[in-house]
Amino acid sequence: SDTMQQSDTMQLQQSVIVDKDERETLELIEAIELAKVSSEPGQLLPLLRKYGLAREHIPTPLLSSLEVWAALLEKMPMTGMLRNLGKMSSIGLITTGSAAARKVAERLTDVEALRGARVHPISLLVALRTYSQGRGDKGKLVWERAEEVVTALDEAFYLSFSLVEPTGQRIVVGLDVSGSMCALVPGLNLSCREAACAMTMLALRTEPNTHILSFQETVKPLAINSAMTLKQAADFTNGLPFGATDCAGPMLWASRNNVLADCFIVYTDCETNYGSVAPSAALRAYRDQTGIAAKLIVVGMSSSMFSIADPADGGMLDVVGFDAAAPLLMSEFMLGRI
Repeated sequence: SDTMQQSDTMQLQQSVIVDKDERETLELIEAIELAKVSSEPGQLLPLLRKYGLAREHIPTPLLSSLEVWAALLEKMPMTGMLRNLGKMSSIGLITTGSAAARKVAERLTDVEALRGARVHPISLLVALRTYSQGRGDKGKLVWERAEEVVTALDEAFYLSFSLVEPTGQRIVVGLDVSGSMCALVPGLNLSCREAACAMTMLALRTEPNTHILSFQETVKPLAINSAMTLKQAADFTNGLPFGATDCAGPMLWASRNNVLADCFIVYTDCETNYGSVAPSAALRAYRDQTGIAAKLIVVGMSSSMFSIADPADGGMLDVVGFDAAAPLLMSEFMLGRI
């Protein structure tokens, strides 16, 4: 019957698709195995170009080959490219004025490529700082930086702000401006001041209802704005008089000034102090006053241990340390997804 013929045809088509997928998978596995035993770039290059193999598939002796890295760069994902900029520069593939440097710069400043890679501004800032210094933090890798790549990384950092999903919330940020904020964030090539200012700028550029406060002799509004560069914002906060970091301060300020907020965020290094009012008590009082189920996030960027959040309160979050994954965690918390 026609129905049986149609069924047989569909089964045959599905079988062909499965066979094709299985064949491609087997070919890829075979290519990976061949790559493992390759001893010459000439043996490896066709496999890289046809199957898009990654650095992890390359035998260690061939990881110093300029030809191999040039082939890898052709299809290298954005995040992999950011991680390997130093290596590709150290072997002479990426140099000022080179075709590879131009290719990297073009990809870094392609907004759609950044969007597709879902690269956060903090990841780009870390890549910029690491690449600009011309050496890795671990090991002995050193390189001559390509200036067009440095410029492109800086541009990409600012371009990527527009790609971050806004929370749409009313936010009050409390920023530690003390001298100790010059300390490095463990594991990153950023000072606590740079990281905190970058996150503050991100809020200013993506969240229209944001108030920025600083911990000076009192908690007071901080006159930085979304038009500033990161350097301008960091330099401005570095020149301010500072007082004790009071993690309850933003809620007390908002209560006194009748400011409506859905989330309070404190950025500090390791000074998670407070005065006569505990942050949890200040948050509960603010909730009672406004009727808003406000949340509190305290980020101790160079801290190894602190406890501000009430463990029985799902609206408080302590972030101990800081890395490129922290911003998404914070955003998900604000939106109630975690």
